[in-house]
Amino acid sequence: MADLPVLYTCAGSRGLRATWAAEEAGTEIDLRLLPFPPRYQAPEYLEINPLGTVPMLVEGAVSMTESCAIAHYLATKGRDPSLVVAPNEADYAAYLDFTYHADATITFPQTVFMRFALFEKDKGWAEAGEAYAKWFWKRLVKLEQRLEGREFLCADRFTVADICCGYALILAGKVGLNEGVPDTLKAYRERLTQREGYRKATEREAQGPAAI
Repeated sequence: MADLPVLYTCAGSRGLRATWAAEEAGTEIDLRLLPFPPRYQAPEYLEINPLGTVPMLVEGAVSMTESCAIAHYLATKGRDPSLVVAPNEADYAAYLDFTYHADATITFPQTVFMRFALFEKDKGWAEAGEAYAKWFWKRLVKLEQRLEGREFLCADRFTVADICCGYALILAGKVGLNEGVPDTLKAYRERLTQREGYRKATEREAQGPAAI
């Protein structure tokens, strides 16, 4: 797999955004699955990424660690340009907004919830976990309103913005946050996970140990 972009990730982590984008776009990648959490389970990975976080994309001099940015980058290198909204399109600003909204606004409270309610629940932080769960649910209102009368978030088609925001909804179903997800967003999530690109991405990642 010489000269292919190398994607380091853990199965089911935020790196799924990148794996999924690559499958949808037809971008070939060298997928390297790590045990979770890699900074403890694969300490040699710290030599590649001192943060110890996933995902990480390496291609020549290119080095990226933000999942939504990696998804966008891989989508631009594939056969299907429709996954990215171009600057001359009417929904370009919305595309950028929802792509960044996915991690900065939606996934952030999920990760704090997971720390308090799942990974470190023995420390007595359950109340804090519940607070972040409510925070996450309240922050879904923007997605809910945007999808009124729409199948996808931007430009009347499936894009990287759907991959990035969709991942947060998929994660919610896996970590105990499904209760507060509106039915309309559950239906949206169902549409996304029926896609062949999603199926192929999860099948590829299933070859490694699960992060969630």
